[in-house]
Amino acid sequence: MNQRVIITGGSGYIGRKLVSALKDDYEIVVLTRTPPRHATPGAQVVGWDGKTAQGWGSLADGALAIINLAGENIGARLWTRSRKEAILNSRLGAGRAVVEAVRAAAVKPRVLIQSSAIGYYGNAPQPVTEESPAGHDFPAGVCGAWEASTAEVENLGVRRVVTRTAVLIDPDGDALGRMLIPFKLFVGGPLGDGKQFFPWIHPADAIAAVRFLMENENALGAYNVIAPGSTTNAEFSRALGRVLRRPSVMPAPAFALRLVLGELSAIVLEGQNAKPAKLLASGFKFKLLDVEGALRDLIE
Repeated sequence: MNQRVIITGGSGYIGRKLVSALKDDYEIVVLTRTPPRHATPGAQVVGWDGKTAQGWGSLADGALAIINLAGENIGARLWTRSRKEAILNSRLGAGRAVVEAVRAAAVKPRVLIQSSAIGYYGNAPQPVTEESPAGHDFPAGVCGAWEASTAEVENLGVRRVVTRTAVLIDPDGDALGRMLIPFKLFVGGPLGDGKQFFPWIHPADAIAAVRFLMENENALGAYNVIAPGSTTNAEFSRALGRVLRRPSVMPAPAFALRLVLGELSAIVLEGQNAKPAKLLASGFKFKLLDVEGALRDLIE
């Protein structure tokens, strides 16, 4: 068994951070559909089609881990029918490719880290843990299908961990990057009534959690990768305003968001009061628990 870690979708936002965190201790292989555009320091970049193991499957033989991040950005554009199909199919295709590679490997990878999102629970104002059922909206359906796409590797003897990750708050990321704009223009505030829960995690804790779960041989099944405690959208907005020294008094009306974003508005007007029950029970130590402290660490 070597120390090879294969990261599908490794040229994306989370993938790049994982490469940076793991490259000194592991042999990193990044799978991307456009390798010439994604030279990644510290990693071997290999092309793939996102649907099969062709051209890279042999690398899974004897690998330590596969981290499956691949999938279209769910919040990048409005959810037309074709966009929904692309979001779902990109995840199902990547899952099938991973299973194909694992099935063909003479020496199976030791662990598969299957990415997912806290949106698995749908709109959940009540506390939810890893034992809670899935929601019923589009993001929840995508998460459920994404998770199921690699379930077969468990029958092949591979330990599988599912990471249901909250919003990574990083100025360079999509979510916080978009939130910063109205605050910098002095028109920031909560989205809708602000009472919906805002599941968040500092990127450093998210990446540390993935590494912890990869290296902890007792880790198995789904884990909520989310900061402990509960934060509403209004509380997050007030904290962001304090850090930026900007007012947080201009709410974006729910009806306007629904009008502009359509079904996509569910991402910002609904939320999950999720708890990282299994991660805490496993002994993982969060470094940034307070939302204002986490924002100051990232912005100041």
